[in-house]
Amino acid sequence: MKEELSILIKAQYPLIYLVTSEEERGEDAIAKIIEKIEADKAPKKAPKNTERLSERFLEEPNPEGEYYPYRRVFTWTVTHGMVEYGQPRNTTQHNTVSPEAAIEWVIRQKQDSIYIFKDIHPFIDSPATTRWLRDAIASFKGTEKIIILMSPVQTVPIELEKEVVVLDYPLPTLQELDHVLDKQLSKTKPRRLNQEVKEKLLKAALGLTKDEAEKVYRKALVQAGRLTEGEVEIILSEKKQLIRRNGILEYIEEDETIEAIGGLEEIKHWLRQRSNAFTERARAYGLPQPKGMLILGVPGCGKSLIAKTTSRLWGLPLLRLDMGRVYDGSMVGRSEANLRNALKTAESISPAILFIDELDKSFAGGTGSADSDGGTSSRIFGSFLTWMQEKTSPVFVMATANRVDRLPGEFLRKGRFDEIFFVDLPSSEERQDIFRIHLHKRRPEEMNRFDLEQLAKTSDGFSGAEIEQAIIAAMYEAFAQDREFTQLDIISAVKSTLPLSRTMTEQVSALRDWARQRARPASASVAEYQRMEF
Repeated sequence: MKEELSILIKAQYPLIYLVTSEEERGEDAIAKIIEKIEADKAPKKAPKNTERLSERFLEEPNPEGEYYPYRRVFTWTVTHGMVEYGQPRNTTQHNTVSPEAAIEWVIRQKQDSIYIFKDIHPFIDSPATTRWLRDAIASFKGTEKIIILMSPVQTVPIELEKEVVVLDYPLPTLQELDHVLDKQLSKTKPRRLNQEVKEKLLKAALGLTKDEAEKVYRKALVQAGRLTEGEVEIILSEKKQLIRRNGILEYIEEDETIEAIGGLEEIKHWLRQRSNAFTERARAYGLPQPKGMLILGVPGCGKSLIAKTTSRLWGLPLLRLDMGRVYDGSMVGRSEANLRNALKTAESISPAILFIDELDKSFAGGTGSADSDGGTSSRIFGSFLTWMQEKTSPVFVMATANRVDRLPGEFLRKGRFDEIFFVDLPSSEERQDIFRIHLHKRRPEEMNRFDLEQLAKTSDGFSGAEIEQAIIAAMYEAFAQDREFTQLDIISAVKSTLPLSRTMTEQVSALRDWARQRARPASASVAEYQRMEF
């Protein structure tokens, strides 16, 4: 990105929008780019010294009487107006606090310079501010003046869409975080770590800003008095805070393992095969990073639990994307910005699993939303599809859906997901597994009291969630009578329950018909669900 920014400045692009929350880091990067560009343009016989070119006035000649044709850097804030980079804030240029006055001042300047406007997004929709920016762009022709808008929020009025170039400033690299860590290690004993431990501390901080990394390293020092492998968990806790602050993503911690899922051996095998898919060993072998998987199926059959337990199996953080929080009607473009920020956050802490539950509800009608919401759903749907197609970061998308007829066709084409699995109602053997798992959780020492085969036969057509609820209902019945629950209590609870497979027979049948030719069965007993009719 720094190379791209340097090219844009050299090419004299008049308006650049830099999306970042790291103002100081962004300013320093721009100043260094300008310094290098101007140093390359300076006369070869000019003396070398340590003074920054960007801090010297144009009127100051070198000892041989020549002038340096360098550009100065100015920054604007609504609190201090226009101030030259590196100078005290009390050196504000006269009457430049308002954005309109600051842009007018920029237009009047004869010297070519770089002007950084911080957090101008609340004012940029103002007709006056937009007009002044367009006037500035027109006046910059034939000059090397450049305005850089720097903000954590991307807001581009339609009038400026053809004039502005938008860049996302990336989070710190491992090399940059290495400098931050070395600075903190210089205050500790021992001051050096072996390379393996250091890499763990650095990778744990990937996805944090430079300031966040510095603060969490200091926090680890305060809590433990040292920076070693044992402090990695403290650093990871900062990532959880990052997710909470985002507000759209939810950091999910699941205690259950994949063995807590009854049946579904095909999907378990597929997931176990890819448990090391994000390692350097997999890259060296030539394997591409997995993109994602879509799990279709009958409600209550374990689709969400599969996603949650995969996090434990793969040892990756699980982030749930709440599409309900993405939509924001308070401001035009806000929903799209919410989605971009959520996806950027997921990428920043990758490798990670991005979990979207009930995808059919999240994007239902996304391709034809112009009449209902002004096209917001359609734009969000398009943005998400583009991100899925073009993403290079190791973010594995796990999505679940109950109603395939509500899913836009673009989601189902080959290449969008690595695999589409269909989770059907459990077979007889799988129902025995489900009863075994839930009874073992509640009565591990008394499993011999229950006839699992009989329970499985009685619960024909039940989903895993319905089986669990039948056991809970049996326990409540026995608890109210102050006794231990029995096999007969469970059978009675099962018989008094009307399962979803019977109340929604047409929907279940339609889903099965679709899945036979288009999805991979999640269970080993493929023929079982093909024979079942309700």
